[in-house]
Parts: sequence; structure tokens; C-alpha cells
Amino acid sequence: MSNIHIKSPAEIELMRNAGQLLAQVFAELDGFIKAGLSTMDINNFVENYIVQTLHARPASKGQYGYQYVLNSSVNEVVCHGVPTASKKLRDGDIVNIDITLEKDGFIADSSKMYAIGTILPIAKKLVDVTYQAMWQGIVNVKPGATTGDIGHAIQSYAEKHGFSVVREYCGHGIGREMHEDPQILHFGSAHTGITLKEGMTFTIEPMINQGTYKTKQKKDGWTVVTRDKKLSAQWEHTILVTSTGFEVLTLRNEETLPEPNSE
Repeated sequence: MSNIHIKSPAEIELMRNAGQLLAQVFAELDGFIKAGLSTMDINNFVENYIVQTLHARPASKGQYGYQYVLNSSVNEVVCHGVPTASKKLRDGDIVNIDITLEKDGFIADSSKMYAIGTILPIAKKLVDVTYQAMWQGIVNVKPGATTGDIGHAIQSYAEKHGFSVVREYCGHGIGREMHEDPQILHFGSAHTGITLKEGMTFTIEPMINQGTYKTKQKKDGWTVVTRDKKLSAQWEHTILVTSTGFEVLTLRNEETLPEPNSE
């Protein structure tokens, strides 16, 4: 626990502001993303909006030597897809756009799936189940719950619907740094792991695969794909542990908040 930074009310307010700004980025993207655009077009659009309109900083750019402001993960790409001018979105694609934003010293992190045109039923099911799996994890957040409760809820839901949970990548604490303690696994056993306390902030970002949970990293050193080339989906929010449950700091306007888990 010693490495976990409990946020003060003032820090929480700054994180809340960063989260709301990031939600605005996705609201702008909703009317922009379409077939024919390259993933680099999306990257450039987001960078311009964050810097010029929101007067904030794209926190991913320069982090760990990464040159871009977002990850764009299409179809079988699990995470860390690198924007490129040659990768054009096509009808039937699913794409995860993962963005970080820093304002006044604090970082918010969120991702959203976009369906391009008409997608296959199995792709729609995967996207929808992944979204609900994220919320299954989120509603378990409250003081006294554990990180294992989150992972167990996500894994149970995903596997019940015939999908698998990626093991190698996880959610993470967040604040002044993009990656802080604790790690938030998206699988595991209830009542295990670290006990949650009011003032913790972290991401919940399950990566759910159509086939096997096994992945491999491509030679670019970033892009992670499913080993069986089947589809993968991911959603992500930045979460605050409150005195009574949770607050979703990156909540978007179109989203409806479920009730906290009272079990």
C-alpha cells in the first residue's frame, strides 16, 4: 500500500477536470470517425483538439518514447496499435481509440470502441460484452472491496458469454503519473489482492478476445495482436474510489451510470 497515492480533495478535483476534458475529446471523435480515414488522421485530429481547443497536453506523446497521442487498435489488435497513414478504416472494422490527457499536472485515461459502418454480429457481441464487462468491474469498486473483486467480476462475465480475458495487460493507478500503483487485473479471484480505499484512482480497461486470450507483440515493439488473429475489444475508464463506492472520472455524456454493487 505504501506506493499507492491516496488523492486529496484538491487533487481529485484536478483529476475530475482532466477526466471531463477527455470525455469531450471522445464527444468530438464521435462525429469524426468514419470509413476511409486513416488512423493517423484520427491521431492528428485528436492532437489538434486537445492542444488547440482544450489547452491540455496529450499525455501519451513522448511517454516511453511513443510518438503519438493515442493508440488505435483495429480488429485483431488487442492494444497499443500505432497510428499510421496507410491504415485506412473500412466498413466492418472495429477500432479501439485509447487516449490520455494531462491538465494541471494530472492525467486521465480512457478508451472507446467504434464500429465502422455495418459490423458482423460476432463483432457487435464482443464489443457489447466487453463494455458490460468493464461495468461489471466498476460497480464492484468501493472502500473495503479488493482488486480481485474487480477482476473476478470481469472474467466471470466475459467467459459466461464465450469470450476470454487478456492476461498480460491490466489497469493501473493513475494521477500525476500515467502508470501508478496498484495494478488492476481483469481476471482473478474475489476477496484477493489489494483492499480499495477512498481516494484511490485507477483505470479499469479490460481487453476481451473472441478466441484465445493469448497475444503476441509485433516487431514494431508496440502493437499487440491476438495470437489466433480473431477479434479483440477494449473499453476503459478512470475511476475514483469514493466514501460510498465509485465515481467515473471520464464518464461520457451518452453513458448511464449503473448502481454500485451492494452485495
